[in-house]
Amino acid sequence: MSNYDVLIIGGGPGGYNAAIRAGQLGLKVACIEGRETLGGTCLNVGCMPSKALLHASELYEAATSGELNNLGIEVTPRLNLAQMMKQKDESVTALTKGIEFLFRKNKVEWIKGWGRLNGPGKVTVTLADGSVRELQAKDIVIATGSEPTPLPGVTIDNKRILDSTGALALPTVPKHLVVIGAGVIGLELGSVWRRLGSEVTVVEYLDRICPGLDDDTAKALQRTLSKQGMSFKLATKVSAAKATAKGVSLDLQPAAGGETEQLQADYVLVAIGRRPYTAGLGLETVGLATDKRGMLENQQHRSSVPGIWIIGDVTSGPMLAHKAEDEAIACIERIAGHAAEVNYEAIPGVIYTKPEVATVGKTEEQLKAEGRAYKVGKFPFTANSRAKINHEAEGFVKVLADERTDQILGVHIIGPSAGELIGEYCVALEFSASAEDIALICHPHPTRSEALRQAAMNVHGWAMQA
Repeated sequence: MSNYDVLIIGGGPGGYNAAIRAGQLGLKVACIEGRETLGGTCLNVGCMPSKALLHASELYEAATSGELNNLGIEVTPRLNLAQMMKQKDESVTALTKGIEFLFRKNKVEWIKGWGRLNGPGKVTVTLADGSVRELQAKDIVIATGSEPTPLPGVTIDNKRILDSTGALALPTVPKHLVVIGAGVIGLELGSVWRRLGSEVTVVEYLDRICPGLDDDTAKALQRTLSKQGMSFKLATKVSAAKATAKGVSLDLQPAAGGETEQLQADYVLVAIGRRPYTAGLGLETVGLATDKRGMLENQQHRSSVPGIWIIGDVTSGPMLAHKAEDEAIACIERIAGHAAEVNYEAIPGVIYTKPEVATVGKTEEQLKAEGRAYKVGKFPFTANSRAKINHEAEGFVKVLADERTDQILGVHIIGPSAGELIGEYCVALEFSASAEDIALICHPHPTRSEALRQAAMNVHGWAMQA
């Protein structure tokens, strides 16, 4: 039996960052991952390949929509979908190889196999050749991530009815793609295929898109995506889907009940969310069980069983790669005997549509529910010189601050480069900054970041450029 200080089950953003940090701290560590490549869902079939297609499809749409012609750049574009997929795959391979390099650099052993708990302090790994390896460690970190949530009545075959993995590898552009679920994954992948020429219909059970997103921001995003050509059927449920060799027939009903209508599509993407991946983990061998949502509970990343730790999508909190990374660092620091903390109030979220949406902290709806008095500062990108010059002036920055103390409580951005811009306000929340602090900081001109300052100014009614 091989002995380690730390064993990590799962090689995604939570697992590989935990392994690297453990190696940096001088711990003997191994990461157990059964995929052929490291990086988990995020690098292999999630965040990274989707961003590669989002970027490429944005450029294609700029060329086909007349946007480049308006700038004086005349082109005659032709879609080469095979090459677009090839460059996406090459980028993903480069990133996964990068993690292998970091493992070697930090003396992390990658055990290529599927791990399961086999009693306290023990892990059994089934290797690719079918052989079994027994491992032992004082501390074990479960970082097995999540998988797409299935929808009753709809069987995913990744031929006509797809999950997010299948939607990243279509061989042709669908004439009509139906997306079930108006969350981040559905809207991003729907945007990709709409830009490449698909008619896209989004079917959502709720009466709004992006549940949990600030209401103003969600409504603005839906208006923009609708103008771009995406259709929405809200407050609608899918009761059945029948796939044939040529397409899919869907049965739709009002969420509140009513008559059934049929909708035809070439392909259907099921994107109603993700659920923790705990199948075959051997939780019962140590006395662990999931809750009703399939989550493993934790207290500061510790499970109820001494020596077993839990991070990432498999436990509570937003299912985000950067949240898993933060938890990975804090978890390993604690294992090493150091103080560590994750500030869950300052974890950003981003939707990589065009325009992008980025958010951190509280929404107005949350503050109202808490009964907390607040002020709002808002600034439109139509009044931002850089955004106007670049013809990307849709959206706004919205800052929520405590009415009495002026502490920044939440920030919501819809607009160009929102995912990059939100970082400034993550820092602001981490340091408990006030809106006035941001309002008094000199920002470079002309940049989109000036909108961040103007929105902070507007909390007190003195935005100067709108």
